Amino acid sequence: MDTTHRVATVALPVREVDVRVVDGVDKGRAAKHTERVSIGSAATNDLVLGDRAVSRFHAEMQIAPSGILVVDHGSRNGTYVGAVRLQSAVVPPGTKIRVGDTTLQVGEGGIDSVAVASHDAFGAFRGWSAAARRLMAEAHKAAPSGASVLVIGESGTGKELLARAMHEHGPRPKGPFEVVDGGALVPNLVASELFGHERGAFTGADKRHIGAFERAAGGTLFLDEVGELSQEIQPMLLGALERRRFRRLGGAQDIPLDVRLVAATHRDLRQSINEGRFRLDLYYRIAVVTLRVPSLRERIEDVVPLVVEIATKLGADPTRINDLVSGEARRSLEAHRWPGNVRELRNVVEATLAMGELPSLFAVPETGATVNPLQEGIERLLPLPYGDARNQLVSAFEKRYLEALLQRTQGNVAAAARTAQMDRSHLIDMLKRHGLR
Repeated sequence: MDTTHRVATVALPVREVDVRVVDGVDKGRAAKHTERVSIGSAATNDLVLGDRAVSRFHAEMQIAPSGILVVDHGSRNGTYVGAVRLQSAVVPPGTKIRVGDTTLQVGEGGIDSVAVASHDAFGAFRGWSAAARRLMAEAHKAAPSGASVLVIGESGTGKELLARAMHEHGPRPKGPFEVVDGGALVPNLVASELFGHERGAFTGADKRHIGAFERAAGGTLFLDEVGELSQEIQPMLLGALERRRFRRLGGAQDIPLDVRLVAATHRDLRQSINEGRFRLDLYYRIAVVTLRVPSLRERIEDVVPLVVEIATKLGADPTRINDLVSGEARRSLEAHRWPGNVRELRNVVEATLAMGELPSLFAVPETGATVNPLQEGIERLLPLPYGDARNQLVSAFEKRYLEALLQRTQGNVAAAARTAQMDRSHLIDMLKRHGLR
């Protein structure tokens, strides 16, 4: 028996979510699952409802520290507790919730167990918390199959690292690993980058271009921000995945599709499907396996070991590393919300090692202290030459503004650009400059 891809795991006890239909056409139906239950009319939900007023992916219930977290996926007719329409809210066990013409009762079930990896690494993806080790166990289990994978997670959580690890532990690890960012290119350039084009296929196509599907032949294609693909590109991608063949733009010859697809998104694609912005049939094609990467604030116990690892790789002195992860510095790191996740953490560590202290606009003041962070930051810059002081202050403001902007728009770059009234390409450049994308 082949044991090449086996991974040592241990059992972790988790609470089940119990959802029951107490009124409506599906009365009597129920679903019980570890940590979360999805409901809707689509066949892949944990609780499938025949109620015509229920959306394909209507809502999800999951265990939260203080009750049951109910999340509506942009459903057509809403999710209600009494007369209150919910988007996301924690309710106590036993609460009755209305979806469409159906009434559900949500509660906690018994204790079940899930497998978590006994190690702290899967390729370059690292994690010591239960949430991270559960993800690594799931990814390690799925890697050898070669099935299409959808990786969901906020910006900076390590989705590409996870995809690379799945490639390395997949059936063809010696093949190429190609990356296409669906959110950073305009639609016609995405099509060209995926499928390639022949000379003369469009204005500016002065020579043949080999696309990522061809370059990744025999290996893996990582399609980042798949949720940003336009409705013109989605059927082209679906057709290629279904037929396992494609053509270059402007070409007449069919080319075999010989890649494993790992797609990633920060979006809730189920909401995009409900809103008509993403195709259900394409979703089924790319989400044969779905992996959810927890945000850094959901695995806050990983912050300190990640800081130690990052600082060690940067060649920091052990004394400096100890200063970073002890006392007020540690409390500041663990109290931060980390909208940029691990990518932001890496930038903070690099800046701290370079400057000798946590960035002034990042540090958390002591309890009871009355400190104006902006004024404190300005005071520290006054001894510097004007140009240096101004550049550092503007950079700190930009980074903090972008962090808050991403948090407010849930990592949606297009929405962030509209909210900030900025050109999207300029915003993307700024995000990359500050390590937030």
